[in-house]
Amino acid sequence: MIKRSVIEGVGSYLPERIVSNAELATRVDTSDEWIVERSGIKQRHMAADGEKTSDLAIAAVKKALDHAGRDGKEIDLFVLATATPDQTFPATAARVQAALGRPGVPSFDVQAVCSGFVYALAVADNFIKAGQAKTAVVIGAETFSRILDWNDRTTCVLFGDGAGAVVLGAAEGQGTAADRGVLSTHLHSDGRHHDMLYVDGGPSATQTTGYLRMKGKEVFRHAVVNLAEAVNEALGANAITIDQIDWLVPHQANKRILDSTAHKLGLDPARVIVTVDQHANTSAASIPLALAVGVEDGRIKKGDLVILEAMGGGFTWGSALVRM
Repeated sequence: MIKRSVIEGVGSYLPERIVSNAELATRVDTSDEWIVERSGIKQRHMAADGEKTSDLAIAAVKKALDHAGRDGKEIDLFVLATATPDQTFPATAARVQAALGRPGVPSFDVQAVCSGFVYALAVADNFIKAGQAKTAVVIGAETFSRILDWNDRTTCVLFGDGAGAVVLGAAEGQGTAADRGVLSTHLHSDGRHHDMLYVDGGPSATQTTGYLRMKGKEVFRHAVVNLAEAVNEALGANAITIDQIDWLVPHQANKRILDSTAHKLGLDPARVIVTVDQHANTSAASIPLALAVGVEDGRIKKGDLVILEAMGGGFTWGSALVRM
């Protein structure tokens, strides 16, 4: 028998304000047709004035705990993935921990941009496997609307705000792909591609927050290759084939990237959970948001084999194979 991390509950939160492409077209030189054709995005949610990343995260965690049937008293680890923390420090995870009434429990942020949730899941999974935690909360939460340059129509139309969370519990498994839980995680990065996707600010470099900058064509090209390789890495590590996968839950960056990745993998697009049209790119929040949608609408069921994959600035990329 080996120790596994099992997803016991999922939860999500989206800010109330919905911004359509038509509304954006009144602010920047763009159109609904232009945005949909290039990204598949139809709308996005944006945080209200004063609504912070921690507020979104706390709401998502509470929903995940409700779904798991837990009151939160058992949580002994908080890992929060974000590129838009409330402050430079302390960690936004500490705000979540305090709100949940778990003082003394380790709580920290992980910064891998759009790959952040996969990174955070891997960290929490390893804590549980090592016996250092029994019940962990893994969160992806972002307020990307705060770092967008509204004069750059190539980027400002692509992102939104939101949060998703999962509750992980320790369980015993046989050590095969038939086990429930996180079966494997695979993480990568390559800092040589910094200039393709970054924010042009920071406390050390400029003492400012800065704005998101992206070379879209180059990111697209790397994304399709890296994402397909990360999925194949997970399949190989568990001696399974793509035909055995029930669902692919990808980072929701761009509908064309999702379609191209599925095609490269030979995966039926009907088995890909797609939320980018409604949420836009919510960075580290996009995978748990999409996972929550798939679970809540009944597509993803207990026992299903699910692959999570993402790529973000850095570059960072990775995958996780999970049996629900």
